[in-house]
Amino acid sequence: MQRHHKRGKGGAINLVSLMDIFTILVFFLLVNSSDVQNVPNTKEIKLPESIAEQRPKETLFIMVSEKDLLVQGRPVVEVDEILASEDNIIAALKQELEYQASRSNIPAEQEARREITILGDKRIPYRLLKKIMITCNSVNYNNISLAVSKKGGAQG
Repeated sequence: MQRHHKRGKGGAINLVSLMDIFTILVFFLLVNSSDVQNVPNTKEIKLPESIAEQRPKETLFIMVSEKDLLVQGRPVVEVDEILASEDNIIAALKQELEYQASRSNIPAEQEARREITILGDKRIPYRLLKKIMITCNSVNYNNISLAVSKKGGAQG
């Protein structure tokens, strides 16, 4: 009778095993969360569509809306001021890019191939985009990428 009485007692939860499972789960989530690509997006910028498959890299970015030009989210100059100027190099943008370059920890051998991404509204004029690219090139941001949104549906 005593043998049957011992069997009736409730089982205890082994907390050590439970903590191990949660620790493994936390590490799994931390490792896999680094794969997320954050591309800044505002409601006033509508990116052109593309069928490109390459994912964006995390680089310095320039956002160009119909009104403003921003570097890393900081307003630099107004678009109307850029278009009114006859100069191909945008002085305020050049100054900001030089500041950003001085803050980066890029090795000297890769300095001539700095990367930058331009997020331009699809309605901006080409001459504005051309001035931005010339200015980026003048500060050794030679590897220029244009951000696009992925076109929906299969292409045949």
